[in-house]
Order: sequence, then C-alpha cells, then structure tokens
Amino acid sequence: METMHYTLFSLTFSLFLLMDPIGNVPIYVSLLSELPPRRQRIIIIRELLIALAVIILFTFVGEYLLSLLHIGTETLLISGGVILFMIALKMIFPRSKNAFADGSGQKEPFIVPLAIPLVAGPSVLASVMIYSHGKYDMILISAICIAWAISTVILVSAPFLKRVLGASGIIACERLMGLLLTLMAVQMFLDGASLFLHK
Repeated sequence: METMHYTLFSLTFSLFLLMDPIGNVPIYVSLLSELPPRRQRIIIIRELLIALAVIILFTFVGEYLLSLLHIGTETLLISGGVILFMIALKMIFPRSKNAFADGSGQKEPFIVPLAIPLVAGPSVLASVMIYSHGKYDMILISAICIAWAISTVILVSAPFLKRVLGASGIIACERLMGLLLTLMAVQMFLDGASLFLHK
C-alpha cells in the first residue's frame, strides 16, 4: 500500500478531470437551450445535487462492494487505470457531443444524462471506489465536495462560458484535461502493477 499516496489536491484534481465540467458545457447548453435561463440554473443545480448524492453513496458502499466481490486493490487500480486511459483518449479525440440526445423530445432532462452519466459517470464512481479502499475517507469526501463545487460553478455558468470561449476554446480545454488525465491514468496503472508485483 506504500505506493498509494493521495493528497487533497491530487484527489480533487483527479475527480474534477473525471467530472469534466468544461467538456460537458456544450451538452448542457444544447439540452437546456429551449428553457429560460432561470429554469436552466435550477435544473443544473438539481442535477448536480443528485450526482453528488450518488458519488458519496458509492464512496461509502464502495469498500463493502469490493469485499463482497473479492476484488483486490491492485486489480482495481490496474483496471481503473485502463478505463481512465480510454476516457482520456476520448477527451483528446472527441466524438459527437450529442451522443446523449435520444430524440425523445423531452425538454427537461431528469437524472439522465445531466446527473448520470455526465457528472456521476462510471469513471467517477469507479475512482471513488478505488480511493475509498484506502484510509482517506475525510480527504476523499472533501475532495469530492471541492471538485463538485468547482464543477457546479462552471456548469451553472455554461451559457456564459460557451459565448466567451466558443466551440474551439471548449474543445481545446477538454483536450488539455484529457492529456493530464492520461498521465494520471498511467500512474494509477503503475501503482496497481507495483502492488501486484510486490504481493
């Protein structure tokens, strides 16, 4: 376990990258474009509160779930590193941002996709399960809350950021975060491999 050194900053930064609020700005703007600005803010805050509740729930049940499934820390770190690496590649080489639009005509999204999976996605939930396997409970909860708070500010400001940064600016920011997440994913994989080799 000596290879696992997480600080409040590293946890917060990792979770912030995984929540990807800047990359989600175009999706939020697109899905809420037909609603009044006041209603947009209410929906965004509501969805982010739901996402926060889900993330914290997984933080507390994560270790019990791992024990139940007999999954070791090294397995979770290696698989988590692979998953994060794949997500990072998608951030660097993005596909269509309207992948969650199902054409159902629903004007006011609820839970899906704004809360889950855009903020509380598989990568975030898997990560908090990995981190909660160590003795970092208070640091982890603080990191989740800080990353969530920053994400909330960004997403509530989504229409403004879209106008200021423009489509190319949003894409550039997301690709930069994808590059940073690639480095963190490789480090997570190496931590898991080190634990496995020293068993």
